[in-house]
Formats: sequence, structure tokens, C-alpha cells
Amino acid sequence: MFRLSRLLCVLLLAAGGAQAQNHAHEVPSKKIVTELMTKALPDMPGKEVLMLTVVYPPAGDDEIHRHDAHGFVYVLEGEIVMGVKGGKEQTLGPGQIFYEGPTDIHTVGRNASKTKPAKFVVFLLKDQNKPPVIPVAK
Repeated sequence: MFRLSRLLCVLLLAAGGAQAQNHAHEVPSKKIVTELMTKALPDMPGKEVLMLTVVYPPAGDDEIHRHDAHGFVYVLEGEIVMGVKGGKEQTLGPGQIFYEGPTDIHTVGRNASKTKPAKFVVFLLKDQNKPPVIPVAK
């Protein structure tokens, strides 16, 4: 588990540095999700890591959903509001993190700003061949 934590830190720092330089002046009109990598984990048969960047446009948000995965969010730019069912909403800025577990329902995911985009990295530790996002009815 220590190796996985160390790997997560290294990958998040590397992704953050590279992604922060891309298109800093463009303002998206809809959410942009970019897959950075998918990697099977040989010492954890049936598991894989999926890394993404997400850019919320001003006032952008997500539908209610869940991940059949351990999800880690690291904010690169702007501020986002995150929350899971039964938990408190959290407003996060650059360098702050958010975690959601495999059974959590992600009820709040939005840009805190109505004028500036927000960008973050998502690291999912999930079962191979399972979708990263599962919609949940309200």
C-alpha cells in the first residue's frame, strides 16, 4: 500500500506540472475530460489505475454519479466544490485533494466560480473492464 501511495504522489505531481502549462488562456464552454493513462497493476490482479484531467467551465458541474473505484482528486487550477452523499460539501483550491470510495455517491461536483474555469486530476483505482463513471438516478 505504501508503494501505491508513493506512486500516486509521483503521478499527480508529474501530471499537474505538465497539464498546468497547456492552454492556460482558453476558457472551455463545456466540461473537458482527458485520459492521461490507464495502467494494469500486475501485483493487484484485476485492478488498474485510470488517470484523467477534468476542466470545468465557469459554473460547470457534474451529474450525480458514483465510481466503482477509489477516487482521488487533486486540484490544479481554480476552485471546485465536491461532496458525497452523507458528507459535507468541500470547496477545494490548487494543491488540495478529495477522496471518494467505491460505494460513495458523488452528489456534488462543480466549479465554484461563474467566471473562471477549474482544472483537476482524477486518479481512479478500479476493477479492469468496469466503467469509470456510473450514473445514479436522483
